[in-house]
Amino acid sequence: MNWFGKEVDEIEKELNSNIQKGLTSKQAAKKLEKHGLNQLDEPERKSALLIFLSQFKDFLIVVLLAATLISGLLGEYIDAIAIILIVLLNGVLGFVQERKAEKSLQALKQLTAPKTKVLRDGKWTEIPTANIAIGDIVKIESGNRIGADIRLIDAKSLYVDESALTGESQPSHKDPKKIFGTDPIISDQHNMLFKGTLAVKGSGLGIVVATGMKTEMGKIAHLIQNTVTLQTPLQRKLEQLGKILIVVALFLTALVVLVGILHGHDLYTMFLAGVSLAVAAIPEGLPAVVTISLALGVQKMIKRRAIVRKLPAVETLGCATVICSDKTGTLTQNKMTVTHIWAPGKLVEVSGTGYEPVGSFSENGKAISIDRSPELKQLLTFGLLCSNATIVKEKEYKLDGDPTEGALVVAAMKAGLHPSIRHNDYKMIHEFPFDSQRKMMSVIVENKRKERFVITKGAPDVVLANSNRIAKDGKQKIMSSADQREIERAVEYLGSKALRAIAVAYKPLLKSNLPTFEHQAESNLTFIGMTGMIDPPRPEVKEAIKGCHEAGIKTVMITGDHVMTANAIAKDLGILPQGGKTIDGQTLANMTVEQLNAIIEDVYVFARVSPEHKLKIVKAFQENGHVVAMTGDGVNDAPAIKAADIGIAMGITGTDVAKEASSLILSDDNFSTIRAAIEEGRNIYENIRKFIRYMLASNVGEILVMLFAMLMGLPLPLIAIQILWVNLITDGLPAMALAVDSAERESMQRPPRKTDEGIFAGGLGWKIISRGFLIGLVSLIAFLIAYETMPLEKAQTITFSTLVLAQLIHVFDCRSEYSVFHRNPFENKPLLLAVLSSLLLLVVVIYYEPLQAVFHTVPLHISDWLLIVGLSSIPTILLAGFNIFRK
Repeated sequence: MNWFGKEVDEIEKELNSNIQKGLTSKQAAKKLEKHGLNQLDEPERKSALLIFLSQFKDFLIVVLLAATLISGLLGEYIDAIAIILIVLLNGVLGFVQERKAEKSLQALKQLTAPKTKVLRDGKWTEIPTANIAIGDIVKIESGNRIGADIRLIDAKSLYVDESALTGESQPSHKDPKKIFGTDPIISDQHNMLFKGTLAVKGSGLGIVVATGMKTEMGKIAHLIQNTVTLQTPLQRKLEQLGKILIVVALFLTALVVLVGILHGHDLYTMFLAGVSLAVAAIPEGLPAVVTISLALGVQKMIKRRAIVRKLPAVETLGCATVICSDKTGTLTQNKMTVTHIWAPGKLVEVSGTGYEPVGSFSENGKAISIDRSPELKQLLTFGLLCSNATIVKEKEYKLDGDPTEGALVVAAMKAGLHPSIRHNDYKMIHEFPFDSQRKMMSVIVENKRKERFVITKGAPDVVLANSNRIAKDGKQKIMSSADQREIERAVEYLGSKALRAIAVAYKPLLKSNLPTFEHQAESNLTFIGMTGMIDPPRPEVKEAIKGCHEAGIKTVMITGDHVMTANAIAKDLGILPQGGKTIDGQTLANMTVEQLNAIIEDVYVFARVSPEHKLKIVKAFQENGHVVAMTGDGVNDAPAIKAADIGIAMGITGTDVAKEASSLILSDDNFSTIRAAIEEGRNIYENIRKFIRYMLASNVGEILVMLFAMLMGLPLPLIAIQILWVNLITDGLPAMALAVDSAERESMQRPPRKTDEGIFAGGLGWKIISRGFLIGLVSLIAFLIAYETMPLEKAQTITFSTLVLAQLIHVFDCRSEYSVFHRNPFENKPLLLAVLSSLLLLVVVIYYEPLQAVFHTVPLHISDWLLIVGLSSIPTILLAGFNIFRK
């Protein structure tokens, strides 16, 4: 359809939409049912059956099943059926885990899906982009990713990067006017916006004309579809480790079989035992379990309002040494409130906080009426006119728009000025949107007397530099150097109170001389005055910053505020220590990276900086060996977010571009969530180490008890089916329960982990070998004691029980870096349930008569259990005592 060649009202009618009220929820639901969700087709995911069958593709499992088949053909039906059932149980467990991981990752994908602001049922609301329907009225702002093909209704200085579609690097200027003539190419369709492109400047309003695969991007979907790997560096490292462990396990298993045969054991029995031992000992599922651990950890992070977009960020969080944080909205509440108004010769205090338009004005402690102060009323009126924010009353007063503009609107409302004057008393002619380089915003308005003005608001130093006159005592006069000094002193005073100063200026215009460019409008201005506003710190942030400091993580504040304002807030929050340095944007711009590198360790505050400076700050910290977390929300923040080791975007105020560049999104825009995410990230990594420690130590114990027995020329201490049952009941549920273990209380008092630190660092390798050796040794001792006075089948039952119990006691030891006595064993309820389940399964195969024949077990007496419990406790108690002695 040539939507570009139609008038907007014609499209509105054709799509059964309403520009004033948008679609109704019912209409949208019907259209989504008819046209489908607004998303590109994805490759089909593996079916449940394929996932289940993939659990049995391992070579050793195939060998074990083949051996079991031979066992059945030789008449050993019970053993054959039992082994097949155990293998199936293992497969079911693996299937459940893999499906859980897939569902977790799918849920994560849904949470990180982009959102779009649409008009539904007469109200602006933010919905997942996938739920956009044809006919929806959409609002587009700078930094938004375009969610569908849209015909423009209105546009204000709107520029869109269409390089993903057209290949042209220059942003395209958009205009809602109808296009006449022949079919233009995409890059010439100036009244159309296309799915997947990016608004880089300005704002607009449009009506959705195509969604999903019917969009221009959908037609060339193969150009933008790519395979995203979810494998993390840790998983790759463990996959390599797994290969090494396979070789070692196979060698030791082969040694067990060979030595057993040399000592006269039956070839078939040793082969079956050897294959079972290899299946139990080889950690072929290690990378998969790490994926599950990461996925479960990510779900926990979501509950703490941190959404992980890229799994490697989970590992990197534990290594973070510096957090570079935006001030506004992250460290503060993002509820700007005007507390002071300055005009030449006047300093007025304003009461009231937040967005509720209730407050009073006072000068030198005495209440004043704004109606009797024409200069203050003009300042508040022009501040209101030069703002797009609106205050909406729901359960409480809420802001729709920019917090700074919201503060100006609320201050004007406190003075009795209603926002409706923007439409009733004045006519908006043109807007020059705020730009981070200009640090100003301007509008051209016309009053009822047909007088036109440029009204400008922005950073005081920039507005002052563009002003040559000042409004004083009800008159305009040429600005003198004394006037400039008075303004500068006022800026310093407001800054000393940690207030953000916003200057307001204006310029009368002739009708025949309307400026078309920013520099024309924003020159030769008349300076009216300033408002001083504050965004109060979030109450929980101070404690979070203290917690980061204790964890060895430096917090750096980055803000566009004046140096004095930035310092005051940084000191209040505990960011700026005694002797800590602050650098402003101008100084930073003039510094080389080498110069910045030399002093950056002492810098805690970057004030008056542009988003472009963030990249320089990130690189300087990284070159000094730091692992950097960088927060941001704007389009210009994206390069720094992407360059940082952990890019963090704001979930509420962040643009789509910032979110796409990030690896972590804060759903509440709160700094304390970063601290919570780092704690969770550290804990996820530690839980993976706990799992590895437990699983490998258990596997070492299983191999060694068999190897020691064969070297000593003893009978088999465990038969094949017992080995497989040990693997099933100890490596399954207890191991997975470690993945959801809570953090140790000291986790945020340790320094950050080094990025090049190996998985076995911190003595983990020694713990695995020593625990595994002791588990194997006490199991062998149990066999030797029992075999001296009891039948072989009972000795094997005691060895089997000792090995299981030693591993189940050891799992509690793995919860702490120090010893089993360092943590409350009842904290991790899933682990308790898992251990109790494993003990129940052990008891069942020992005492349930039909299973005794299957597992070759016999009932045990109290005296036998005393021996088993005593021996299986030795590895944990012995090494805990050693750690206490060493400490």
